[in-house]
Amino acid sequence: MTLSLLLLAYTLSMCDRMILSILFPDIKAEFGLSDTQLGLLGGLSFALFYATMGLPIAKLSDQYSRKWIIIASLVIFSLMTALSGLAGGFISLLVFRIAVGVGEAGVNPASHSIISDYFPPQRRAFAMATLMLGASLGMMLGFVGGGFIAEAYSWRITLVSVGLPGVLLAVFMAVLLREPVRGTYDPEPLEKPPAILTTAVTLWTSAAMRHLFAGAIVTGMIGYGLTQWLPAFFVRTHGLSQSETGMLMAGVFGILGALGALAAGKWFDRLSARGFQHGMRMLALVPFVTMPFFVFGLLAEDLKTAVLLFIIPGFAANYVIGPTIAMIQTLSPPHMRAVASALKMLCLNLIGMGLGPLLVGVLSDLLTPHYGDDALRLSLAYFTLVGLWGSLHFWLCSRALAKQQ
Repeated sequence: MTLSLLLLAYTLSMCDRMILSILFPDIKAEFGLSDTQLGLLGGLSFALFYATMGLPIAKLSDQYSRKWIIIASLVIFSLMTALSGLAGGFISLLVFRIAVGVGEAGVNPASHSIISDYFPPQRRAFAMATLMLGASLGMMLGFVGGGFIAEAYSWRITLVSVGLPGVLLAVFMAVLLREPVRGTYDPEPLEKPPAILTTAVTLWTSAAMRHLFAGAIVTGMIGYGLTQWLPAFFVRTHGLSQSETGMLMAGVFGILGALGALAAGKWFDRLSARGFQHGMRMLALVPFVTMPFFVFGLLAEDLKTAVLLFIIPGFAANYVIGPTIAMIQTLSPPHMRAVASALKMLCLNLIGMGLGPLLVGVLSDLLTPHYGDDALRLSLAYFTLVGLWGSLHFWLCSRALAKQQ
C-alpha cells in the first residue's frame, strides 16, 4: 500500500512536470515565444526552485514526519499546476512553474527515505525502479491525456484538469499512508541528522558517490532534454497532431520505458548480489547499445522507420533511475539519506532538468537559420552524444566500488 501511494504521488508530480512539453505548440502560438523561452519554461524555471528547496525540505524529512511533508508537497504542486492554466503571459506562467517546482521538491527525498526503511539493500533497486515507474506513468498520463484535452478544449483547461486530482490523492494519503521506523535495516544506532554541509562533505569523500552523482546528472540532463523536446520533434518533423504525439510518446517511451525500468532494477539487483560494481558496469554499457538507434531514429525521413528505431532506446529510457537512487540510499548513512537524495536531486535538476531542455532549445534556435525545420532534429541528435560522458562516470564508480569491497 505504501509503495503504491508513493508511486501515485510521483506519477502526478511527473505528469505535472512533463505536461508542458505536449502543450508547447499552443503556448508558443498564443504567447509568441521562442524555443529558448520554451526551454526556460520546461526546464530552468522549474528546476531552479525544485532543486534548491529540496535541500531544506529534505533536512526536515530526516527529522520529522516524511508522510506529512509528502502530503503538503502534493497539495502545493497540484494547485500550482491548476493555476498555471490562468497564466496571462510568459512571466506569469514562469512564476507558476517555479511554484510547481517548489511544491514537488518535497516528494522524492521523503519517498526515497521511506522506501529505504521498507526494503533491505539487496531489494532496493527493484523497489526504487517500481517507484520510478511514476516517471513513465506520469509521462503517459501527461502526453496522452494532455494531448486529447488540449485538442478538445485548450492548453489552459489541460493544466487545470491534471492539477486538481493531486488534491484528492493527498486526502487518501492522509488516511492510508503509514510511515516505517527510521533506520529499520541499519544495525548502527540512529544518529541526529547533521548539517547539510556536513552531509555534502561526507558524500564527497567517497569516490564512488562522486562518480555516481556525476553519471546520474549527465544522464538526467540527456533524458530531460530529449523528453521535453521529442513531442515538438514529432509535430514539426513528422506532422503529427498533439493527440497522435501523446499516444506515440506513451507507447514507445512510456510503456516500454516502464518495462525497461523494472527490468533494469531487477537486473541491477541480481548483478549486485556479487558486488555493486557489477550493477554499475551494466549502467555504463547500456548507452553504447541504445545511442546509435536513437540518433538514426531522429534522422530517419519517415515516421515508421523512426518509431522502429526508437523501440530499443524507448525500452532503456529510464534504466538508470532506480539503480542510481538505490545506490545513493545504500551508500548513505541512514540519518543522511533524505538530504543525500535531495543533494542528488539538486545537482540533477539544476544541471539536468535546468540545462537539458534549455540547451536543446538554444541549439535549435542557433541551427534554424541554416537548417530550417531540420534544426530541432539535428540539435537533439548532437545533444544525445553527451550521454557517453555519463557512461564514463558510471564505469569509474564501478571501479571505486570494487576497491571498497
